[in-house]
Amino acid sequence: MQISDALQPLVHVVGLRHKLVAGGMPYEPQLQALDRGLDLLIATPGRLMDLMERGAADLSRVEVAILDEADHMAEMGFLEAITEILDQVPEGGQRLLFSATLDRGIDGIVDRYLVDPVTHSTDDAQASVATMVHHALLIEPRDKKAVIAEVANREGRTVVFCRTKLGADRVAGELRDLGVVAAALHGGLNQGQRNKVLSAFKDGRVPVLVATDVAARGIHVDDVGVVLQVDPPADHKDYLHRAGRTARAGEKGTVVTLALPHQRRTVQRLLDDAGVGVRLQKANPGDAVIADAGGRTPEGRPITESDLHRLIAPPRSGRREGYGQRSGGRQGGYRGGRDRGGSSYRGQGGPRRSHRDR
Repeated sequence: MQISDALQPLVHVVGLRHKLVAGGMPYEPQLQALDRGLDLLIATPGRLMDLMERGAADLSRVEVAILDEADHMAEMGFLEAITEILDQVPEGGQRLLFSATLDRGIDGIVDRYLVDPVTHSTDDAQASVATMVHHALLIEPRDKKAVIAEVANREGRTVVFCRTKLGADRVAGELRDLGVVAAALHGGLNQGQRNKVLSAFKDGRVPVLVATDVAARGIHVDDVGVVLQVDPPADHKDYLHRAGRTARAGEKGTVVTLALPHQRRTVQRLLDDAGVGVRLQKANPGDAVIADAGGRTPEGRPITESDLHRLIAPPRSGRREGYGQRSGGRQGGYRGGRDRGGSSYRGQGGPRRSHRDR
């Protein structure tokens, strides 16, 4: 979605035929677009594989293949799908891989599909912290819930990071119980639900986004004032990637990292490796360091599930999918292909297959 949104004004000006295909979105418009022919296809691996298996996507004329967040795609279990997709792209074209890091299992893809690749690095591992203010708070377990709520209860957008999907749901729920409007974003939501949550965060209806690392990859939202790390990241690279959600386009931002007593050494080593130049400091609910980050004690009424639903999926005419209710993508009718000259992506004839929501 982020890439599609960023490309939208550009492709409109130059007149390129383009389409986003992703799980949780209706099949029919995607099938129709592929049947007509496209110049530019933006796709998630699972949905593109599904369309290929249906005989609806033919990659035999692709000239440029781009893989964004390549190493994290591999981490998420898409390595097999990625290799199957790249196997269908003709040799001799241009192939590009983009990522905040280029380790973690991506070497096999580079060796297999890139010939004499050239690596371009835009900055070193510590360059992105220059415009950020960092706070590392050592807190007691009994105070964690209150400190999270105070930091999150501020004016403007805040991204809260948790290690697991269950943790993200729990923290978002606890924040809502205390009157802070928050929604979770993680892989347990289907694509349509994730799109609605992200849209509500972008336009300010939901000011606090509680996300896992995987779900937050590639999120580009301006004016995020604070990144709160409820669970410390795995390493300093993940720290910097999380921190990169704030202080974008030259703006200032604040990164707050929480650590429990048993995490003290691990978190301090992580901070040192990231080069942020801060030491852990003890903090209690109501301390000045929380106010320095814009935090304050919540005083609003609890946010109910109905309240959240209205914010994320406001009523409108026509059928809509409710947030928080898992549902698969709608099945679209299969359209046999017709060759459209000059198109890199087109439909092709084949039997109808039952779909899997990717």
